[in-house]
Amino acid sequence: MAYDDLREFIRALEKHGELKRIPFEVDPYLEITEFADRSVKSGGPALLFEKPKGSEMPVLINAFASMRRMEIALEVSSVDEIAGRISELLAMQKPEGLLGKLKMLPKLAELGSIFPKTVSGGPCKDVIRHQGKFDLGYLPVLHCWPQDAGRFITLPMVFSRNPDTGKRNCGCYRLQIFDSTTTGMHWQTHKQGAEHYRRMRANQAAKRMDIAVAIGADPATMYSAILPLPPDLDEMMIAGFLRGKAVEMVKCETSDLEVPANSEIVLEGYVELGELRREGPFGDHTGFYSLDDDYPVFHVTCVTHRKNPIYATTIVGPPPMEDFYMGKAIERIFLPLMRLQLPEIRDISMPAEGIFHNLILVAIRKSYPGHARKVMHAIWGLGQAMFSKCIVVVDEDVDVQNVREVAWKALNNIDPERDIQFVLGPVDSLDHSSRLPNYGSKMGVDATKKWPEEGFTRPWPDVIRMPDDVRARVDALWKKAGLH
Repeated sequence: MAYDDLREFIRALEKHGELKRIPFEVDPYLEITEFADRSVKSGGPALLFEKPKGSEMPVLINAFASMRRMEIALEVSSVDEIAGRISELLAMQKPEGLLGKLKMLPKLAELGSIFPKTVSGGPCKDVIRHQGKFDLGYLPVLHCWPQDAGRFITLPMVFSRNPDTGKRNCGCYRLQIFDSTTTGMHWQTHKQGAEHYRRMRANQAAKRMDIAVAIGADPATMYSAILPLPPDLDEMMIAGFLRGKAVEMVKCETSDLEVPANSEIVLEGYVELGELRREGPFGDHTGFYSLDDDYPVFHVTCVTHRKNPIYATTIVGPPPMEDFYMGKAIERIFLPLMRLQLPEIRDISMPAEGIFHNLILVAIRKSYPGHARKVMHAIWGLGQAMFSKCIVVVDEDVDVQNVREVAWKALNNIDPERDIQFVLGPVDSLDHSSRLPNYGSKMGVDATKKWPEEGFTRPWPDVIRMPDDVRARVDALWKKAGLH
């Protein structure tokens, strides 16, 4: 059964030995970050700070910071199970005969259960604080790194609506606390929240854009906010698919936006169109500080929350951190969708050091000359994969999950001038090395075996490998010799 809320997830983590309660006072200014950083890099547990300095709200961090915790969050024994469910849905065809139709019924029932449903109320409305009755300083928001411009909400679910279609978007955009009622709204130019903002600004009559921010919910719903989905595909529907149960949504107090009814904390308010304020710097997932820049301002007009709410957060910084494991799950879950468009792809990998957009390793079933370059350009045309700064394409016999094997094969297989291609295009907003903000160069490396049809006429050598029968005989002799 799907988790009802964040609290059930916490109990599940505790049951599996994946959570440690910290019963003494720890400061949200730098200290919690240091705790969380040490824990994730040493393979430690999720942390629940029961007495954060300056607040009565417990702080949960590193809840997704291992593949085991991702499995617990998504209630699977392996995240590949979700990829399998997606593959089954993609393979669904019109059933033949009565038996075929009967076999499809469970799949159709599953699809019917994923759509979010509106309810009249929920735990997130236990306490309602209108303007003048709240102060954002009450939240135990972390000041993560020494050079950060202030305290940042780092794991929010930010809800907005497309003004043209009315369709909902939920994204995870950091919010710098400016004062007791305002925050920044870090909408990078490529994100859907920013697109909604631009469309509303194009409407001369519009002055404000309603926004709702939910903090803390069941893990699949929280996770859905970071998924790289196509525009206007409802993240709450995908959350329903992940959890196998519809997300219950409740209408806000001050707008028509809806938020998950099981949320711990909800900030309601608006963005004034055209109002910008300097936001940042911020210690980001690149491992460097992202530069300060002008971003919209979020005015909070109402805060609702559960009784005794729990503040869910995360930190980003030098990898690997919690976001690596969240991203690794995305890599596995979305592989079937990438293969739907590029069936020649056998596997992909985004190593921690590549911080998602700097390096993607791709194994393909090569079928024709120039195939690797076709794959590179196709990936640069796929949604947020367009930000991939370096793409290395190898043959299907290379295990791209083994970075050492990829480096060995790729460095042996390339003639740099022949096999490296540079292109110009959009880059991630956090790329501090690009020649211009959001625009720069990208590199593709064709590390596949070269064919005569590609102009390679020399013999291509085989990889050194001992025969299987010899290995099997020596396995027995190895044990006989007392070797381990």
